[in-house]
Amino acid sequence: MTPTDLPPSQEEPQQPTNQPTPSEREDGGDHHMRVLGKMVGTAFMFLGFLQVFLSISGGFELSGVVAMLLYFGGLAIWANAVIEQPMIRWGVMVGAIAVALGFIQFGEILFWHKQVVFWGTVLIVMYFMFSEPKSPAT
Repeated sequence: MTPTDLPPSQEEPQQPTNQPTPSEREDGGDHHMRVLGKMVGTAFMFLGFLQVFLSISGGFELSGVVAMLLYFGGLAIWANAVIEQPMIRWGVMVGAIAVALGFIQFGEILFWHKQVVFWGTVLIVMYFMFSEPKSPAT
């Protein structure tokens, strides 16, 4: 008998199980931490930006550097959760932390600092508003 003359196999095909593999379970935990990082980072950035925006529109000075620390700390948290390329992610995080430390050292927020934060945020929001999200690979 040649292999082509053999009768078809009587075994039933294996059904895929719905049990997640250990790596999928770890990815699920990582997904939750990314969502948490997006939420916390966005909230911190919003709180810092709101203080900067109100001081620009109201014409008063910010008291201390807390608004900038909130903004740039939130930017570092957000970048860690959102940006996929490690070099860009770490560059944004290190840059945000360096600027926050610079504000701590300088101890004062000038009008142009607030303008840079305001217009930078406007550009970031516009980019994400008009960019197409990646479709998942199938």
